[in-house]
Amino acid sequence: MSQEKKQWGAIIVMIALFAMIAFVTNLCSPMAIIVKNDFGASNVLAQIGNIGNFIAYLIMGIPAGILIAKFGYKKTALIGLAIGIIGVLIQWMSGHVGREIAFLVYLIGAFVSGLTMCILNCVVNPMLNQLGGGGNKGNQLIQIGGVFNSGAAVAVYIIMGALIGDAAKAHIADATPALMIALAIFVVAFIVILFTKIEEPEQAPVDISLLKGAMQYRHFVLGTLAIFLYMGIEVGTPTYMLQYLTSTPIGDATEPMAASIAGLIAAVYWLMMLAGRFLGGIIGGKISSRAMITTVSTLSILLVLFGMFAPTTSTINVPGIDWANLSVIWSEVPVGIFAFILVGLCTSVMWGGIFNMAVEGLGRYTAIASGIFMTMVFGCAVMVPLQGWVADLTGNYLTSYWVVVACAAYVLFYALIGSRVAKK
Repeated sequence: MSQEKKQWGAIIVMIALFAMIAFVTNLCSPMAIIVKNDFGASNVLAQIGNIGNFIAYLIMGIPAGILIAKFGYKKTALIGLAIGIIGVLIQWMSGHVGREIAFLVYLIGAFVSGLTMCILNCVVNPMLNQLGGGGNKGNQLIQIGGVFNSGAAVAVYIIMGALIGDAAKAHIADATPALMIALAIFVVAFIVILFTKIEEPEQAPVDISLLKGAMQYRHFVLGTLAIFLYMGIEVGTPTYMLQYLTSTPIGDATEPMAASIAGLIAAVYWLMMLAGRFLGGIIGGKISSRAMITTVSTLSILLVLFGMFAPTTSTINVPGIDWANLSVIWSEVPVGIFAFILVGLCTSVMWGGIFNMAVEGLGRYTAIASGIFMTMVFGCAVMVPLQGWVADLTGNYLTSYWVVVACAAYVLFYALIGSRVAKK
């Protein structure tokens, strides 16, 4: 097999992993509706899945980087997939045990699954960046992987919306089909990767002192904070949009929107991310990450502010795709919610752009830096519940979006100032 074919084989595998990460990770947000109903949880505790999933990044980020340095990308991916199979099975068990321990079992399952997501993210991002040759081309390949990532996220929201149906009657066991899909994806991915030959880039020897070396780069340190806060934008925006739609009557309606319909609407956010990443994949080789992130972070701030302050009585019809019947369902939502949906176009390229800028010029520190970078993804376990706390405190989901505005403002600062490389 030629070197070129070997590289394309590795690229295809990494992109497939990118999609799988989104499918499992995005189960947590619609599951919050179930947790809220099943256990009478607050907006903060309803995010227990996101909390468990992303706290795992805090614990596993650096060890994942060390695993890559010691065993290489392929073996590390296989380790992560094996852990993921266990995590999904534990989450499934939470719907089939006594109510008194179901909450704890679900939290454990989300945490174990989060360990896998962290490991796979540590594998996928630097591999795609290196396979693309770094720089703009590396960013371009990450954006293409992001297209499939967003496609899987769309699928999750549609599937979970259909399974939940009536939010007031939802139970964890209702999510069994989605969990079985996730389990099947893990098993298939394990088999495929096991028999796929991946050209491993050279790694620095395992040395904990590499952590200190990576942290000497100012643009990398500031980039880790940018990814911490970015998670609040990407996940917080659709999560509380879904909560808002399923708890607040829209227009002349006397009842909140059914979760099945709200799930289709929230899925449009991820469709926007898919479209944005597809566009980013096309133009990523020609436009710098700095210019790209500056533009989308500015637009995010403007869109979220408009969504917060636009009159809730002003409504607009937005489409949702009923994949079961291959039809488009139009639903009435406040115009501000439509602005939140458009934020998906902006967040679509943030991950790849921030990562690309943060690891620029790190050389042999790239693998361990990727581990540190993934550690900061646990920002989702902080920022999304923080937004829920603001919603509980104010009794207003729209007011909670000040958290998203603050996160986007820092990302803008990083693109303009913090990402400039002082040394390589």
